[in-house]
Amino acid sequence: MASIPALHIGFALFPDMTQLDFTGPAQVLTRMGNTTIDLVAKSLAPIPTDAGFTLQPTATFATARMPDILFVPGGFGVVPAMEDTETVAWVRQAGERAQWVTAVCTGALLLGAAGLLKGYRATTHWASHHNLALFGAEPVHERYVFDRNRVTGGGVTAGIDFGLALVAAIRGEDHAKFVQLSIEYDPQPPFDAGSPDKADPAILDRYRKMVARMASDRDARTRAVADRLSLS
Repeated sequence: MASIPALHIGFALFPDMTQLDFTGPAQVLTRMGNTTIDLVAKSLAPIPTDAGFTLQPTATFATARMPDILFVPGGFGVVPAMEDTETVAWVRQAGERAQWVTAVCTGALLLGAAGLLKGYRATTHWASHHNLALFGAEPVHERYVFDRNRVTGGGVTAGIDFGLALVAAIRGEDHAKFVQLSIEYDPQPPFDAGSPDKADPAILDRYRKMVARMASDRDARTRAVADRLSLS
């Protein structure tokens, strides 16, 4: 597909990210044709993910090309990433130059911390949806949301839907359908419990308790980041 415009995608990586936030969209977006990618982090040291395996960066904040598409994943590590000045600075710089500024799951909060969602409609994982407004975004409860060149996806698995929608916007609907067929994306989940309004109350409570145990200060730290941004 050399006749179509070339695109360079920069995937931001940080410790304790949710790997499927990254690998789902990456599998889809890299099938657009005539694409190159960088996996960008503070250093070239392997990045630990929440799944227990690491990802190998290909470029650092200092060496990475400015991307045509900026992509930011989420995960429990997003709060330390929002607090890290180097990470936020690179996301801001890349986002100000990119044709498309995108995120899945709580990666949207990192976009927000970089000042890239103020005045934009956006979505994120349901458990962090309330924090979008802290960064001047308009929270929208959708699987994925387009607002001008900002594209955000909901929690984790929404990354595949997000990716196909972005491929359609860039390469056309037929190519997006081709990609969908090529990865046999024909979801038929065994359970209908993938959102808080569908899950059994006991399961929802179990999840909330897990978050409270693993990240009891997440909301407070997110608000502190947003407060610093508003004062800068």
